[in-house]
Amino acid sequence: MVTDRLENEIVGEYLLTARSLAEYRAMFALTDAELSGHILDCPGGAASFACEAVEFGARTVAVDPVYAQPAGELRETALADTDRGNAWSAAHTGDYLWDFYDGDPAVHRQMRHRAVRRFVADLVACPQRYVEAGLPSLPFPDKEFDLVLSSHLLFTYADRLKPDFHLAALLELARVSAGEVRVYPLVEHSGAELTDLVEWLRAELDGKGIRSELRPTAFYEFQRGARDMLVLG
Repeated sequence: MVTDRLENEIVGEYLLTARSLAEYRAMFALTDAELSGHILDCPGGAASFACEAVEFGARTVAVDPVYAQPAGELRETALADTDRGNAWSAAHTGDYLWDFYDGDPAVHRQMRHRAVRRFVADLVACPQRYVEAGLPSLPFPDKEFDLVLSSHLLFTYADRLKPDFHLAALLELARVSAGEVRVYPLVEHSGAELTDLVEWLRAELDGKGIRSELRPTAFYEFQRGARDMLVLG
């Protein structure tokens, strides 16, 4: 599990985001076949991916230190953070591409609110699907999952999460994956490009025997320039 200091940072200073299965499918270029496996979502936040993917036959686990909080508190935090993030994006609309959301920030907000409601309902009904833990140490055996997904923590918060944390987190995600690890996006929350960090991490991973590639998302670019995911394995 993360240190108390880092856990407090993630809970207190990071947006508790709520994305849908549709957004995950677009961000990570997920096929129907891939949704039939054992999948880890880390960090899961308030996303509805874990419960929606089950409908396609997936066995999903979401991991996040925020799951220590009661469901009601998580619901209120996630709704507030959704509105905060939506308001920021709408106020800086030139930094974003709204095509996926029908060109309308209101559609973006509605989709995220639906995701929050589905997440909270599933958290209450199926708490075993949600594990309170966090990077860079996960409570799972080696090669536990067929696919590991990680969005909007690594790289997104590179202004506060150091390169060594990124490397430790990627190594841990690779450890628990029997297949691929997919990480998106590869730009900072401000939109800043992180080419040097990405190249350094790929060189470090290669030195440890972990292959990586940059793969286009093809169907999703919300932040301008966020066109690629990092794929390990």
